[in-house]
Amino acid sequence: MTKAKVGFFGAVDAVTGSNFLFESGGKRIMIDCGLFQGDKFADDRNREKFLIDPASVDVLLVTHAHIDHIGRIPKFVREGFRGVIYSTPPTEELTRIMLLDTVSILAREAVRDGRPPIYEQDDVLQTMKLWRSHEYYTPFAIGEEVTCEFKDAGHVLGSAMMFLTVNATTMVFTGDLGNSPTPLLRDTDSIAGATYLLMESVYGDRNHEGRDERKEILQQTIKDSIGRGGVLLIPAFSLERTQELLFELNEMVEHHKLPDVKIYVDSPLAIKATEVYKKSNKYFNQETQHIIKSGDDVFRFPRLFFTETKEESMAIWQTKGPKVIMAGSGMANGGRIVHHLRHYATDANNAILLVGYQAAGTPGRRISEGEKVVRMGGEDVAIRAKVSMLHGYSGHKDMDHLVEFAATGAETLKKIFVTIGEPKSSMFLAQRIRDYLNLDAIVPKPGEEVELEF
Repeated sequence: MTKAKVGFFGAVDAVTGSNFLFESGGKRIMIDCGLFQGDKFADDRNREKFLIDPASVDVLLVTHAHIDHIGRIPKFVREGFRGVIYSTPPTEELTRIMLLDTVSILAREAVRDGRPPIYEQDDVLQTMKLWRSHEYYTPFAIGEEVTCEFKDAGHVLGSAMMFLTVNATTMVFTGDLGNSPTPLLRDTDSIAGATYLLMESVYGDRNHEGRDERKEILQQTIKDSIGRGGVLLIPAFSLERTQELLFELNEMVEHHKLPDVKIYVDSPLAIKATEVYKKSNKYFNQETQHIIKSGDDVFRFPRLFFTETKEESMAIWQTKGPKVIMAGSGMANGGRIVHHLRHYATDANNAILLVGYQAAGTPGRRISEGEKVVRMGGEDVAIRAKVSMLHGYSGHKDMDHLVEFAATGAETLKKIFVTIGEPKSSMFLAQRIRDYLNLDAIVPKPGEEVELEF
């Protein structure tokens, strides 16, 4: 029997800042090192000293390339981490473009705050030198005792659950879990045979609309906006959400389900991420692979415009008539969507459609909760546009599907740690797992460390 220890250092009482530690066989293995996000793109908590000495960590495992899971890695490297970083190949490629984009945002926030940025481009380049990739379902050793295997989380391109095995006993770290079935990706894998589980709970206390219902709502929202002669703003995460929406819009346009309208993807980061998706279609589900093989470019259709430069972005304001603008960030706490919200949100003929999770304290959350004046990028913006929420496009499993996911390991699971969620969601999901599956599910405290037997 071997003793192992699990530490909970981020995304424990909140959604962002994912950061966990697994120790066994003399190896310190970190899982994710994400940015805390709130009112600003990078919350002030990111400036604090790590609770774990970076130089003491041997390996960093990365579940996927969202900033709340990767955004502090260059800071970790800057402060002494010299181990190996592992992920799937798409996560490695996406992380590079995500982090280089983040450098620019951090620099702008630093100028505004009168403080140096928490890291710079050289730190990102040094980080990528430490990176090694492994495909799904190809176990690899970490030291003499621990074996790691990546299995598909179905959340974004390349997203993986970490299966860490010691003495034939397995603990799974889920990262974020996809809202399967999704238009593009394969379904989340089972965790059958796992003994311990650390799982997310972003939507642990509520359910989404179904896939058909969400498409109908999206389609109707666009039609309503066109009917008013207005502009529809969609704050969209550059990674996965934008590509998923493009897939759905492609189908609507090709089947003449929408009136003619200009649709803009106004995000250099989303454009780069979409290029990675295009060349990584072997990771898509079979249905989407079949569509692509038939000759359909699922990310391009008539009257779709990718605006990469600032000049192209500003020119959108000069185009007359109804339009749809998708831009990052998804929580309206940075990026080009802030400029469009300042320009369009004050007009009652326009609309804002929120299609993803809005973290506490973000402008997107304040808009979703009905605040009439929201501060964005240092400026107060009056929200007169019609605001609607569409949870069905969330990249996260909802309450019922999180319970179903946990149930795939019910025969062997001894303990479940419910994390990556606001306290209300985590507590609700833990109780539901206890009630419905009769499993030991707990919500750990920030900074807590737990010893487990392997």
